[in-house]
Amino acid sequence: MAAVLLWNGPRQGADDAPSRARARDWAEIQERMLVPLYEAVHERLGVGPLTRLLGLGCGSGLALLMAACRGAAVTGADPDGERLELARQRLLPDEWQAGPTRTALVHGGPGAVERAAPPERPFNLVTLLEPWPACGPGGAGPGGTREADLAAAARLAEPGSPVVLAGPDPSGRCETAAVLRLAARLAEPRCGGKARRDAPEGPDAAEGPGTAEGPGTAEGPGTAEELEGPALRAGLRPQGSWRVACPFAYPDQESAVRGLLSTGWFDAAVESAGARQVDKELREVLHPFRRPDGTVRMENDFRYLVARV
Repeated sequence: MAAVLLWNGPRQGADDAPSRARARDWAEIQERMLVPLYEAVHERLGVGPLTRLLGLGCGSGLALLMAACRGAAVTGADPDGERLELARQRLLPDEWQAGPTRTALVHGGPGAVERAAPPERPFNLVTLLEPWPACGPGGAGPGGTREADLAAAARLAEPGSPVVLAGPDPSGRCETAAVLRLAARLAEPRCGGKARRDAPEGPDAAEGPGTAEGPGTAEGPGTAEELEGPALRAGLRPQGSWRVACPFAYPDQESAVRGLLSTGWFDAAVESAGARQVDKELREVLHPFRRPDGTVRMENDFRYLVARV
């Protein structure tokens, strides 16, 4: 059944050029690193023509586009107007907007979906797949406002529907751990000294036990606990978690810096230490991952948790 077509994100002006550039860096450089995660989730949950998907934090819409290509009806919600505008360009080109559509985009969170584009039928899959910042709002760490968003989204879903959360997995291969640790250290004053200290430093400390490629393998401790906590507090029932390889590969150091800064992981660090210091130290941390041809590559595992409403 066709979803309500809605685009109520803000249109940008000249003053928003830096924000637009960062959103485009996410869409053109960094977001593709998460394609293995998106594919693994869609495959495990059988996303297809009967799927009515709500994507929270949908960003520039690549995961939604992949689900729509499998036949799903997709609704995306994101508070970032610049990323959402790019999602609109991907999912709702002007020539498609004259008739009914199975796609909707909403500026905000699940509350905005409920107010502005209530689904004709409840969603039967909810995803929150964007990687979290190393330091959440007010030093809360991973999670932030996720619990409230998850609880609100659950009210829009059918009972028993899966809800999927994801994040980097420091218990497996996590060569980006050095990057996350830097972001946390530089953000410590803003985060009240609660920066994470469990991530290993440097490429030699990045290898972990039991990694797996493809759709992922059920594993033990790691990011699972950090995903289960918000899910449980949102009233969801965790069913299991899986690991999937998501290498970060860039053509050069400049692209790596731009891509990593676009994730939001360094927002608190920039506020605390300044953009110049963050840029300098990020380049230093990336140096061990530069290859002789100038490319930058970090092997990483992400973990996704499937819970039920």
